[in-house]
Amino acid sequence: MSNTALTRVDQAAHALKLGATTAVQLTESALTRAAQGEGPRVFTRVFTDSALAEARASDGLRAAGLARSPLEGLPISVKDLFDIEGLPTTAGSRLLANAAPATQTAQVVQRLRRAGAIIVGTTNMTEFAYSGLGLNPHYGTPRNVWARDEDGGRIPGGSSSGAAISVTDGMAIAAIGSDTGGSVRIPSALNGLTGFKPTARRVSMQGVLPLSANLDSIGPLAPSVRCCAAIDAVIAHHALPEPQAVPLAGLRLLAPTNVVLDGMDAAVAAAWQRALARLSQAGVQITEAAVPAFGELAQINSKGGFTAAEAWAWHRGHLETRLAEYDPRVGTRILRGKAQSAADYIDLLAARQAWMAQVKSQLAPFDLLIMPTVPVVAPKIADLQANDEAYFAANGLILRNPTLINFLDGCAVSLPCHRAGEAPVGLSLAGTAGQDARLLNVALAVETLFAQT
Repeated sequence: MSNTALTRVDQAAHALKLGATTAVQLTESALTRAAQGEGPRVFTRVFTDSALAEARASDGLRAAGLARSPLEGLPISVKDLFDIEGLPTTAGSRLLANAAPATQTAQVVQRLRRAGAIIVGTTNMTEFAYSGLGLNPHYGTPRNVWARDEDGGRIPGGSSSGAAISVTDGMAIAAIGSDTGGSVRIPSALNGLTGFKPTARRVSMQGVLPLSANLDSIGPLAPSVRCCAAIDAVIAHHALPEPQAVPLAGLRLLAPTNVVLDGMDAAVAAAWQRALARLSQAGVQITEAAVPAFGELAQINSKGGFTAAEAWAWHRGHLETRLAEYDPRVGTRILRGKAQSAADYIDLLAARQAWMAQVKSQLAPFDLLIMPTVPVVAPKIADLQANDEAYFAANGLILRNPTLINFLDGCAVSLPCHRAGEAPVGLSLAGTAGQDARLLNVALAVETLFAQT
């Protein structure tokens, strides 16, 4: 269903094994692309010297018969909220440009380097990861791969905006992003990529600038399910088995009919209905039913939820003295957390547990949830830059579906489900905490099915 034609991890690894290319050649190509086109808006830093040094070392190890992992010699980008020793961690802001440099590299980045991945740079993002749109007034906004040259381009999705475009434009084979309310899955969906949000506790947040400790998770954006699984096996505390496609016949999926379909545009609706029909023809048992708890979440989060409260706790020292240096659309949202009391936060913790129990009870007879990742195709950048009302309406709509899974403490994959030539649309498969292996097996089977159409 998708027209994505990208170099996959397994393809690149095979080419390296055969000697058809080298890590240096792959890295030089990535760095050349990073210096052109969208590159200056995609990266906040490009590590030219260290990336080439890592690539030369990788080629030397491979020549000696040593390949440390399937990521050996592959260019990977990391979001601008991962600590890199010796550099300030700026998280898409100007506020932290002169902050004290990190004394240690984030554990995720260390794991990638030990596996032989080449870190090409840190990617642009919504400032402090606080939006699902990907606009950044400080470093510019990378344009979506779709309809790029029409009317100033469309949003990349956020907050891992540069991460997605680094992959679509060949500046990296894959990217690492964070996902607090969809920030891996949203840009993946809007750009025709596959995005995997694992169960949060599986990947260390050590050395990652936080947004919300209760909701943050780390995951890959890549061309395929197998790519995501290969990266997850490196960055997670416990590697999952390599995914194996499960039989689709008899698989039980719950498709919510409330909340997640509200405001859906015609392009997403058409792709969604085609996907459901294709899955049904393959023998998947799809139950369409309301999930009452989904209708309660907006009220539970009406005071700003964990994101505002926990972001305020981290940012309060800066906001009280340097508010003018923030993207105003970010600063004003973080300030909502100031109004929450300790009692509000404790009530929110209890409400989440009750909400999770309710959702898990309804999901018990099913293998996974299925829903549109995002209910609309990527809006135009200019429309959202020009109008606060349009910006916040789009932000709420685009974050709404994936946020459900973060609040559930679940895991999810976004798969491309559009047809060639159409605007990118993502299909989300999701499960409860710890269902990551099952999720990837099902996602691989669905991806294989969609590739046949």
